[in-house]
Amino acid sequence: MAIEAVEFASTLPVSAEEAYAWHGRPGAFERLIPPWAPVRVIEQSGDLAHREVILEAVIGPVRRRWVTKTLGAVPGRQFMDQHTGGPFARWLHTRLFEPVDQTRCRCVDRIEYQLPFGAAGSLAGGWVRRSLERVLRYQHTTLSHDLHAHQRFSAQGSRTILMTGATGLVGRGLLCYLTAGGYRVRRLVRRQPGPDDLRWDPAGGQLESAGLQGVDAVVHLAGESIAGGRWTAAHRRRVMESRTKGTALLARALAQLPRPPRVLVSASAIGIYGDHGQEVLTEQAPLRVEGEAGFLERVAQAWEAATAPAEQAGIRVIRLRMGMVLTPAGGALEKMLPPFRAGLGGRLGNGRQYVSWIAIDDVVGSIHHAILTESITGPVNATAPEPVTNAELTATLSRVLSRPSLLPVPAAVLRAVFGTMAEELLLASTRVIPERLQASGYPFRFPAVEGALRHVLGR
Repeated sequence: MAIEAVEFASTLPVSAEEAYAWHGRPGAFERLIPPWAPVRVIEQSGDLAHREVILEAVIGPVRRRWVTKTLGAVPGRQFMDQHTGGPFARWLHTRLFEPVDQTRCRCVDRIEYQLPFGAAGSLAGGWVRRSLERVLRYQHTTLSHDLHAHQRFSAQGSRTILMTGATGLVGRGLLCYLTAGGYRVRRLVRRQPGPDDLRWDPAGGQLESAGLQGVDAVVHLAGESIAGGRWTAAHRRRVMESRTKGTALLARALAQLPRPPRVLVSASAIGIYGDHGQEVLTEQAPLRVEGEAGFLERVAQAWEAATAPAEQAGIRVIRLRMGMVLTPAGGALEKMLPPFRAGLGGRLGNGRQYVSWIAIDDVVGSIHHAILTESITGPVNATAPEPVTNAELTATLSRVLSRPSLLPVPAAVLRAVFGTMAEELLLASTRVIPERLQASGYPFRFPAVEGALRHVLGR
């Protein structure tokens, strides 16, 4: 089969030298893997001129690995990636940076490829070309947004940031975003630590506090998944303890440091507000007291209260109340996709309950913004400025996927299957506005749900 080629170009808001440097930093390669692609990085070594990356694709029970090697690098101007052993008979990806002026460059991508299986492989030629165009469009959009965000704070210099939950849904994206932006990120992990990691055992109350010295900021994202099936007594206990014990342990350790970090961003959730129907909720909304609050409200209140030692020690504490995070790589959207792709999705209950959502890139971006914006403190709603009803969300997802939504799920069925979790997580209406993020000037990448879905799904 003949060699095919696809090209894509856009203007980036930085110099050619800075765009090239971004690609050579840890996390940059992973940052540009689309969230819908079933591909992950297994191992990476070398600088951009001699980089080797081992990738693995997982499609159902099938796993396949291949190697990408960089060649033909011209510092500040271009590099090429060549696949060996991958799904293509030939693959050569050239990324070129052409200066426009001192603050902008034109990024040009050219992928030369050859499909396997000869004439039989050519039958998929049109689908492959469209798929590659989707990937390049996603990469250029993400790259431009990331470079612009880092440029906004370039005068503040680099920071050393400690993270918990770095392997979680938000943590993985944040780690790549920060390291590609030039930050040093240290991870607080429960397993055997790597060279730059620190070990802790939240359940056992153990933390290597001496290693926390020199950290400028801490991002705490660790915690047991709430949506892990029916809320049994054991599951409720694990959820509560994983959030309160770990947060309290970390807050106390930070408070006792001779030179504590400037800021602690601690994850929370909009479940703290409970079901409020059509009412618009900002960070100023009153919280319900113990006898009135549901399980999610009690968890989030205890979670936030556990940060008190850090706040009392003068650390700027941000309690990030996250909404539904939209990404096909995990969370609610990942669970929604199979039935909706089959045309069997639909609204939950009557669909009138509000869903306060946020695109994964805006979660990552808002955490970065909050770390470096001194005026932000206390509770911060990490939600898009345009919440939608469940009916609007499901109709939009169906439209983006070009599929009908034929099977609404009655509330009675949800209650029978999920018990109280259905009432608090699936049928509750929480209409949240990110008042503090907006007041501080955070520029949302995806304020509207359709744009967010089209980006993360490559549609």
